[in-house]
Amino acid sequence: MTARDERSVGGAAYQGIALRGGAGALLVAATVLASMVGFIDAYMINVAIPAIGRDLGTGVSGLQWVLTGYLVTVASLLLLAGALADHFGWRRILVAGLVVMLIASVCCAIAPNVTALIAARVLQGIGGAMVVPSSLALLNGTLRPADRAKGIGVWAGLSTLGTTLGPYGGGWLVDHVSWRYVFLLNVPLIVAALLVLRGVPEVSRPLRALSVDVAGALLTVLGLGGVIYALTAGPASGWGSAAVLVPGVIGVVCLAALIPVEQRLTAPMLRTALFRIRQFVAINAATLLFYGALSAASYLVVLQCQLQLGYTATQAGAALIPESAVFLIVSPFVGGIVARVGVRGPMSAGILIVAGGFAWLSAAQPGQSYLQAILPGALLWGLGIGLTVAPLTAGVLAAVDDADLGEASAVNDAASRVGGVVLVALLPALLGVGGSDELVQPLARNYQTAMLVMAGLSVVAAVITSLYVARGRTPAAHLPATPRVHGCAVPVSSPSH
Repeated sequence: MTARDERSVGGAAYQGIALRGGAGALLVAATVLASMVGFIDAYMINVAIPAIGRDLGTGVSGLQWVLTGYLVTVASLLLLAGALADHFGWRRILVAGLVVMLIASVCCAIAPNVTALIAARVLQGIGGAMVVPSSLALLNGTLRPADRAKGIGVWAGLSTLGTTLGPYGGGWLVDHVSWRYVFLLNVPLIVAALLVLRGVPEVSRPLRALSVDVAGALLTVLGLGGVIYALTAGPASGWGSAAVLVPGVIGVVCLAALIPVEQRLTAPMLRTALFRIRQFVAINAATLLFYGALSAASYLVVLQCQLQLGYTATQAGAALIPESAVFLIVSPFVGGIVARVGVRGPMSAGILIVAGGFAWLSAAQPGQSYLQAILPGALLWGLGIGLTVAPLTAGVLAAVDDADLGEASAVNDAASRVGGVVLVALLPALLGVGGSDELVQPLARNYQTAMLVMAGLSVVAAVITSLYVARGRTPAAHLPATPRVHGCAVPVSSPSH
C-alpha cells in the first residue's frame, strides 16, 4: 500500500492517506466543498439583510432571527451531531447534513414571509450542525499524521474561495435579480460535494456506541435559545419586560444545569473532564471571544458599507475580498510554521493583527474612498486570520489525548458558534437601536464604538493565548490525529469563517 493504508489490516496500525495523490485530492475537494456550504449559509446572508427587510417588511428583531436562527441551531446541536457521527461515521453524517441543507436552501428561497424564512434557516442550522464538524473530521481523521497540520491549512485556504466569491455573487443577485437567489448559491456546491464524496470511503474504525444525550441536547437548545432570544428582543421590548426576562432566566438556568447534568451521565455528549486542561480551556475562551468578534465585525462592516458609505449590495459583497484573498495565500503555509515553532506565537500575533484591522475599519466614514476606508483594514484582517486558524485548530487538539480528540474539537467549534451568535445578538444593543425598527441612525452614531469593542475583545483573546497556551512546538504525536468527530473553529471572513 502506498497512498492509503487501512486502519486495521493484519493488525497494522492505521497510517492514513497522503495529502498528495488522487485519494488525498478527492478528500480535500469533498471537505472543502462541504465546508463552503456551511460558511455561505452562516454569513453570506449579511449582504441580503437590507433587501430582505424591505421585501418582507420586517424590522431589526426579525432580521436578527434570520441571522441568528441558523447560528444558534448549529451551536446548540454540534455536540449531539458529534455523537451521531461517532456512531454512524463521519461520511454518513456529512452526506445526511448536506441533503438537509439542500432542502432547507430551497425552502429559504421560496419563503413567503419572515416567519417561514426563520423556520427554514433553523432547518439549515440542523444540517449545518452535521456538515461543518463531520467534514473536517473526515479530513483530519483520514489523512496520515504527517500531513494533518498542512492539510488543515490547505482546507482552510481553499474553503475561503467560497467566502471570497460568494458575497460578491450574492450581492450581484440582490442588486440585479432577488435576494431569494442568494440561498440557492450553495446548491451547486452541495451537489458537487455529494458527487465527490462517492469516491471517499468511510474510514474503517471502531464506532462509538450510540448514546444520544437527550437531556444535554435539550438543555443546550433551551439555554442558548433563551439567552439569544432575550438578547435579541431586549432592545426593542425593554430589558425589564416579561417577554425578555422569562426566556432569559430560563436560558441561564438551563445552561447552569448543563454541567452538573452531564457529570451524572455515564455517556454524556459533553465530558466535563476536558475543562480541567488549562490549554484546552484557554484556547476555547480565546475562540469564544475572537470568533464572536469576527462574526459581529463582518456584519457591521457590510451594514456600514451599504447603509452609510453608499455601496450597492454587490460592492459591499466585494469590499472584503482582499481579506479573503490574503487569507487564501497565507493559510496553506502556516501549518508548516506551527509544526516548527508551536501554536502560541502565530496565534497570538494573528489575533492582534486582526484587532488592528478592526481598529482601522472602525474609522470608515462617508466620503472616504475604498482605498482609505476599507482596504488596509481588510488586508490586516486577512493576514491575521491566516496566521490564526491553523495554530488554533492544532493547539486545541494537541491539548487532549487521542481518545478525546472528537469531543474536544466539537467543543471548540461550539465555542466559535456560540461566540458568533451571542455577539451578533448583542449588536442592536451595542448600536443603541432601542425600540427603533431601522439601523441607519444607530449605525451612524455607534458603528465606530462597536468595531472598537470587537478589536478590544480580540486583544483579550490574544492575551489569554499568550498567557495560557504552551510555548514551543506541538509534539508530532499530538498533532491532529484520528478524532471521532472534528469541529474545530473555522475562519470567519468576508461576510462569511
